[in-house]
Amino acid sequence: MIESLAELSQPFLNLPYVRRTRRNHGLEHATVHVLNKPVSGRSDAGGFWLMGDVSTSEVEAAAREALRRMQNGEHQLAVHPNCGTGLVTTGIMASLAGLLGTVGMKRNPTDYMARLPTIVLLTIGAILVSQPLGLKLQEHFTTLGDPGDLQILSVRRESMTSLTGRPIILHRVDTMSS
Repeated sequence: MIESLAELSQPFLNLPYVRRTRRNHGLEHATVHVLNKPVSGRSDAGGFWLMGDVSTSEVEAAAREALRRMQNGEHQLAVHPNCGTGLVTTGIMASLAGLLGTVGMKRNPTDYMARLPTIVLLTIGAILVSQPLGLKLQEHFTTLGDPGDLQILSVRRESMTSLTGRPIILHRVDTMSS
């Protein structure tokens, strides 16, 4: 079903801005796979940001290795289990399951407690289903495993200070593609 929806969505998914963002999102994930370190990222049509305690040389080497591997057919690197797409999918499905568990319920503490086991079971079921669904949504909608003509233009380090006064290390990977 996801594949069919993706096929119908191709005119939108192949708009240049959307395609570039999906390619960068895929390269961001592939870079995180290659780095194999705890970092988080955010992609846009011009590249992506990585946040985490890694050196600029590590990020640049990982991004270039990730792009090379994707160009050589390792398109599955574009999908990552800790992606925001999966987290949003899980959050929405768990919330809807919780709401479904309250349908027809009277608004008193006894009914809430009586429905709690049903709500917990529905929510757990939704979480279990949402994990593979989130990966499929990434694969077909929010990332693009085929980098096409994607090129890495530059990698630069920036830093900022968190609200607690601790330094935050950021890396910007600028890209170009059609």
